[in-house]
Amino acid sequence: MAILRSKSLLARFLLWRVKNIKERHFILMLSFLVGMTSGLAGVLLKNTIHLVHDFVIETVPTDRGNIMFVFLPIIGIALTMIFVRYFVKEDIGHGVTKILYAISKKNSQIKSHNNYTSIIGSTLTIGFGGSVGAEAPVVLTGASIGSNLARMFHMNYKTITLMLGCGAAGAIGGIFKAPIAGLAFTIEVLMLDLTMGSLIPLLISSATAATVAYFFLGNGVLFEYSVTQSFALSNIPFYILLGIFVGLLAVYFTRISIRVESFISEFNHPLKKLLLGGIALGFLIYLFPPLYGEGYSTLQSLLDGEPEKMFYNSVLFSMQYNYWLLLLFVAALFLLKVIASAFTNGSGGVGGIFAPTMFVGGVAGFFICRAINGLGFVDLPESHFALVGMAGMMAG
Repeated sequence: MAILRSKSLLARFLLWRVKNIKERHFILMLSFLVGMTSGLAGVLLKNTIHLVHDFVIETVPTDRGNIMFVFLPIIGIALTMIFVRYFVKEDIGHGVTKILYAISKKNSQIKSHNNYTSIIGSTLTIGFGGSVGAEAPVVLTGASIGSNLARMFHMNYKTITLMLGCGAAGAIGGIFKAPIAGLAFTIEVLMLDLTMGSLIPLLISSATAATVAYFFLGNGVLFEYSVTQSFALSNIPFYILLGIFVGLLAVYFTRISIRVESFISEFNHPLKKLLLGGIALGFLIYLFPPLYGEGYSTLQSLLDGEPEKMFYNSVLFSMQYNYWLLLLFVAALFLLKVIASAFTNGSGGVGGIFAPTMFVGGVAGFFICRAINGLGFVDLPESHFALVGMAGMMAG
């Protein structure tokens, strides 16, 4: 009876809405609602990941060489596999790919379970050290919220697609507290065929989500960076060199990611995938602790001019005292991050490649700058190159 009553109330509201609210006005109201819910989803995801991560770190000592760090990612991926296999019963990885498929093949309709399942899956994966990012899961969550709300109010395909984009924009705007980033992501990555009139709902959703994030999470942002040294025009040739380097690195990133995941997918049994990918990931993290989780703390240490933090708890910690061995360690980080990410997703984890891409770009920028400075004829700002490397890698 309660279900019938709710359906009757919704039907009456829809009739009242058609009579009293113009379509374009209702779209603006709906974009606000989508922005608020997708922003809450972003807040929820960030908090759950940090809660699980803090619980794991407090439970397992982070002393250098702790062999438990080999098994933590396996535990997280195993829990994710159990959740996906027995509760969701559908693949929820590679969120952006699923959104694009829904737009092109499913009339922008995304199943309602995606409103929350990606949050749970990515929390288990990343919280236990999976080397992936939370952005793709929360984008799928936001897009699903937008799609399902639009369908609930019986909107047409064009509006459903727009609300899907609003959800994605809100998710990015909320998790990064950056409204313009949410708008740019939706236009660039989802490639929606938008008119100027569509930009207003997208901006409303993105700005609303960012406001929600500020309300619940405070003024702090993902990256805090103060420019203490100006960007000099004389350094432009070195930035061009960095751009070429990260462009090639982007090709490496894409191809290696596809090949590693394809290799793991050849193993039909889920347990074989878990053991192969999980154990390999665990040993990579054991040797190179910065590969643990999203990697944003490492990027922040580079922006703060504290690269030595990359070596905390590493069995290879003594390498920091040798300049060139330090460079080898850093090079290993940006070359292995994509492999660690592919092992995480390929073995059954849930996460995206946005954070790994940022990590690779930032560490590669630091690597190029430190290598040039080592030649002794110039003194380049390492934090600037880390920042530019992140931008270049994302563009690539």
